[in-house]
Amino acid sequence: MSARILLVDDEAPLVQALTYALERERFEVDVATNGADAVDAALSQAFDLILLDVMLPKLSGTEACRQIRARSDVPIVMLTARDAEREIVEGLDVGADDYVTKPFSVAELIGRIHSLLRRRAIDRTANENLVRAVGGITIDYVNDTVTVDGKPVILTPSEFKILVLLASAPGVTWSRRQILHHLWGSSHGDEHVCEVHISTLRRKIERNPSTPERLVTIRGTGYSLLAA
Repeated sequence: MSARILLVDDEAPLVQALTYALERERFEVDVATNGADAVDAALSQAFDLILLDVMLPKLSGTEACRQIRARSDVPIVMLTARDAEREIVEGLDVGADDYVTKPFSVAELIGRIHSLLRRRAIDRTANENLVRAVGGITIDYVNDTVTVDGKPVILTPSEFKILVLLASAPGVTWSRRQILHHLWGSSHGDEHVCEVHISTLRRKIERNPSTPERLVTIRGTGYSLLAA
């Protein structure tokens, strides 16, 4: 079955070009041209991935992402202007899984989409019928849910993948490159993206995110999950 993608952008030429390219890859494509319609579509229909522009009428892409992520774990790729670091960080902070900057290579974008969908499928298959506990954190791989000290927390797909990786070997240090490879199947990427995901994940699993005891930084090396 082909994956279904929600493309959200108000630039008609770009929408036309991306729709053509995605359909050539045998994706099913739905289009929304503003943030409000994107939220309505994402929360009322089933999509495998959302491509979401930051600059949108009615509701910004960042706010649309925030509202979608509050109720759905669908993978979200943000489309941002070149050098818009603030927009990139804000998008990742509210739950986006990846981003590409305009103008971008369609081939690169499609590669990112395939990688996200592939990693999602692999994670679900590999973790069927498993529950893992690390200290006060419990991961239910069947339902893709996490509880912290007995309370449910909502993670983005990327945050969940990172937690799954770290929890697979508590106490082991994972480099940023290893984490990027786990997320996208490639170690080539912006390590700052990894740092943003780690920061948002800490806010959800730590008792005091400013002094982490569970997801700790190993200076000069990477990150480790401890049973705290």
